[in-house]
Amino acid sequence: MFAVLSPARKVLRRVAGIASVAVLTACAPIGLSDLGSSGGGPSINPNAPVQVALLVPKSDPGAASVARSLENAARLAIADLGGVNIDLRVYDTAGQADTAAAQAQRAVDEGAKIILGPLFQNAANAAGVAVADEGINVLSFSNNTAIAGGNVFVLGSTFDNTATRLLSYARSQGKGDVAVLYTDNVPGQVARNAITTAAARTGATVVGAEAYALNTESLTAAVGRVKGLVDSGAAQSIFLTDDWDGGLSVVLQLAPEQGISPASTQYIGLTRWDIRSDGFHLPGINGSYFAMPDTSMAQNFSARYAQAYGSQPHNLGGLAFDGIAAIGALVKAGRKDALTAKALTQSAGFQGTGGVFRLLADGTNQRALAVATVRNNQVVILDPAPRSFGGAGF
Repeated sequence: MFAVLSPARKVLRRVAGIASVAVLTACAPIGLSDLGSSGGGPSINPNAPVQVALLVPKSDPGAASVARSLENAARLAIADLGGVNIDLRVYDTAGQADTAAAQAQRAVDEGAKIILGPLFQNAANAAGVAVADEGINVLSFSNNTAIAGGNVFVLGSTFDNTATRLLSYARSQGKGDVAVLYTDNVPGQVARNAITTAAARTGATVVGAEAYALNTESLTAAVGRVKGLVDSGAAQSIFLTDDWDGGLSVVLQLAPEQGISPASTQYIGLTRWDIRSDGFHLPGINGSYFAMPDTSMAQNFSARYAQAYGSQPHNLGGLAFDGIAAIGALVKAGRKDALTAKALTQSAGFQGTGGVFRLLADGTNQRALAVATVRNNQVVILDPAPRSFGGAGF
């Protein structure tokens, strides 16, 4: 045990600094639920060029590569539209909320009919507030549902959507009684709440939730409390909210060693566990459940992007492609109301880089996801991502 805990302490000391940054960037934004209307948005001439503003943090040193990938993906999507004239104009937010608000207003003053972006939640919130009184919708790249509503939509994959998919599948497999093990910070608390909400939606049951700070002593104690729920028979599954940039690798090693066996207890992950193959040897990941987009669609997008730009897209780059694809599909249909909330939230949804998705009236989104696991150091799809809404998996 001590041989395990010694390196674990080193890892957790390193990620504690990362967690503190996450807390700072996850501060609660101003709500927009009282702005705009369910059908709000401008009328357009679908046969004329449609001006779209792309707001990205081009001059932010820490996000410039993401901004470049988002812009490239947006232009790749425009090239696919055939017959739809999108006039894309790019505005630099510098990663700052006040700059994003000013640039959003400038874009609308210059003729933008819809805003794609910004990237960061506070910037997206500020941009939405700035143009709400002019009836302009914002398709942000954030995944924070706290800023969704009114004229702001989030394109990023949300905890709510992922938790719902995974708990629905777990319940179908007789493993719907879950104990949640979450990081004791704002992102962890948001994740815990998403799991609780998803449980109520799917008929699963959260039998307990235990928080841990990013140090070995706290994690050991939290795992011990979860083990009590498992040993008593209350919990069939353990739902983890951590990710590879946090303490996930330590959790997936430590929890099995403390007696929560993956052979008898289902491990479920809220984050993408497939992106770090060097973690596939950890005992907790074998036989686990986690969610991922349609692999064939995602690989097709990455290949086309690489062919066009000579490099792989950032993992958020596809969000800009999705936004343009949605806008283009509605404009191509000849709809004067293509950029209104009523049109954007059509129930049929849109084809995106990771499969089908749709925007919801509350500003959040629903995305098709596959349920996957790891066996023999390989990712295995247990339940494929649905190809349309209304089918299995939704």
